[in-house]
Amino acid sequence: MEEKNKDIFNEFVQVYTRKILKALEKAGAKCLDKKELEAKCKVNKGNAAAYNAALKELLRLGDVCIRRKGFGLSKLFGYYSAEVVRLSGTFGFVRPEYDDADDVFIPGKFLLGAMPGDRVLYREIPSRSGKPEGEVVDIIEESDSRLTGKIISDDGILFLLPDTMSRTPIRINRRQSVEYNEGDKVLAEICIRGKRHAEHMAKVIFSFGNSDTADSCAKAMIALHGVTEEFSFEAMQEAQSVSCGTLLTDEEPSHRLDLRDEPIFTIDSAYSKDLDDAVSIERIKNGYRLGVHIADVSHYVRPKSSLDMDAISRGTSVYYADKVIPMLPKELSNGICSLNPQEDRFAFSALMELDEHGEIVKYDFKKTIIRSRVKGVYKEVNKILSGEADEFLKLKYSEVIDMIPIMDELCDVRIRERDRRGAPEIETTESELVLDENGVCVDVKPRTRGKSECIIEEMMLLANEAAAKFAAEKELPFVYRVHEKPSMEKIENLEHVLVRLGVGVPDFSNVKPVHLAQILKNAKGTPVYPVVNVMVLRSMAKAQYDTQPIGHFGLALEDYAHFTSPIRRYPDLAIHRIMSYYCECKNSEKVNKRYKAFVTEAAKASSDAEVRAIMLERDCEDCYKAEYMQQHLGEEFEGIVSGISDFGFYVQLPNSVEGMVHVRTLPEDGEWYNDESISFKEAFGDREYRLGDTVKVQCVKTDVNSGNIDFELSE
Repeated sequence: MEEKNKDIFNEFVQVYTRKILKALEKAGAKCLDKKELEAKCKVNKGNAAAYNAALKELLRLGDVCIRRKGFGLSKLFGYYSAEVVRLSGTFGFVRPEYDDADDVFIPGKFLLGAMPGDRVLYREIPSRSGKPEGEVVDIIEESDSRLTGKIISDDGILFLLPDTMSRTPIRINRRQSVEYNEGDKVLAEICIRGKRHAEHMAKVIFSFGNSDTADSCAKAMIALHGVTEEFSFEAMQEAQSVSCGTLLTDEEPSHRLDLRDEPIFTIDSAYSKDLDDAVSIERIKNGYRLGVHIADVSHYVRPKSSLDMDAISRGTSVYYADKVIPMLPKELSNGICSLNPQEDRFAFSALMELDEHGEIVKYDFKKTIIRSRVKGVYKEVNKILSGEADEFLKLKYSEVIDMIPIMDELCDVRIRERDRRGAPEIETTESELVLDENGVCVDVKPRTRGKSECIIEEMMLLANEAAAKFAAEKELPFVYRVHEKPSMEKIENLEHVLVRLGVGVPDFSNVKPVHLAQILKNAKGTPVYPVVNVMVLRSMAKAQYDTQPIGHFGLALEDYAHFTSPIRRYPDLAIHRIMSYYCECKNSEKVNKRYKAFVTEAAKASSDAEVRAIMLERDCEDCYKAEYMQQHLGEEFEGIVSGISDFGFYVQLPNSVEGMVHVRTLPEDGEWYNDESISFKEAFGDREYRLGDTVKVQCVKTDVNSGNIDFELSE
């Protein structure tokens, strides 16, 4: 009876939803006050609850707005619902909730004190830049309003200086706060909201210690994004139960292909503990037989278990400095699921045959049992490839050393094939942070890749491609790794800049991967080559996860998925689960019935988690780089101009550290401006600093708390 009454109530809510929208549509620009709207909708005591529920939901959705004279239909006033996605000290961005809309720039004075995650109504205002610009007119749903910041003192009174949101310190509710001190990096929560950010009041909920240490700043950012090293109690119980169990059961081996006698091994960094991929290879008559053996994580992490719930909420492992926040507890990631040498492990193997061009001609996926022969290390395998291996290394790799030249050969074949497909080979400088025993960054180096890293990458790409082909062939619901072609707007911007830089540009009438590959080849060997790499990368769409196989533009592949890292990426675990079920039942209809809804959830959660992890890793890295440069204040360096802004230009050093030369530090006898983000130029003179120019700079200021580094020209 209770359920029936609930259904009747919901029906009345829907009726009043339609009545409210119809009444306001007829009213047009004339708002209806409370009594007028109730009269139009014929509300009485008996149905008031349903009417109020309908109106509340329409206000929450942003379909209805409140103006001074009453209620109105948002769209008639040019109001749109959006989410606040980013704030800086003086402006913010909102993301409209209608499809394919670009983020809208909101000047700080028009934000109404909105916080990241808030849902707002905004209207468009005349743009000063040509890009969408707007004004927040109402906050329709508040987020939890957490933020990070630094505790500062003003006349002996402690305030919170937020990392984003406002340059004005805000008041702290001391009675509700935990203990904190001047200079601390803290996590806070808005407890009282004002109409401007400076009018908010916050309570400190956690202090991470000195804001001048990168470790404190990184921990604060991680906490702000809801990432935690702690797993739920239930997930830990499951993990311990799995890790204490016996690997082999009486039933399981009969369902698995036994590859324990095969020469299989892992190749990873010397410090890796979560070894989730291993390889085997042999040369056959017309090509190669390749095995890529991946930890069978889905065997242990069952659907809707506590481990699974924790894993999908995390989405991915997060790596920063020398630390990792794993997607799965170490009992799995470093234990029963890690393909440790000389230990029996369950795997899910991609067994492929490739032709002489490295193209997949045959593939199969099998549940297997493997025993890795050796924990291969990139640097050691590189020594074997270069002929520098000593007798100790040769002995260590004796069971698999004959496979290494074949892997090297296949890698070369695959690189040539990738070039033939026209996939752009973008080179970006990754950073290696060196920390001392106290966790302080004492060195920053550009991360270098040897041939063995390239070999493993190509082997994994093949397994990923085969997995996507398998799903398409069997018509399975799936989580694909997709990468759409760049938008014409981004391509036009790229073309304009490249012409100004003197880099040859192909015909972009129908942009293809080979066009971007040609741009990189044209720039090779020129001073602007590092900058062009970054610009080509930024012109591309962001890769993400999707339920439809729309292809991967950057790799120039029609079929692609992520199969090879289920320990640290949820989409890989998701497709293992789907493929495993198909291998068991051999019935696509059954698989679709069980997993069709799941893949939509997994793709969305995985894409969101990846964006969060990338932002976190980048922001944490900036703090550590600033900490390192703090030890080199006053020193001179040579670098290249890597970016242009309205306030100056950025310089990147050979070790990958980047800092800004602010316009206020340039000669005062000139008026400087940003020339189409290509150069920072003197308005009435010949001086300019173009992308790719080599300059000498001095490090004059660092701020670990924000991750900012300031340079001044030293010539």
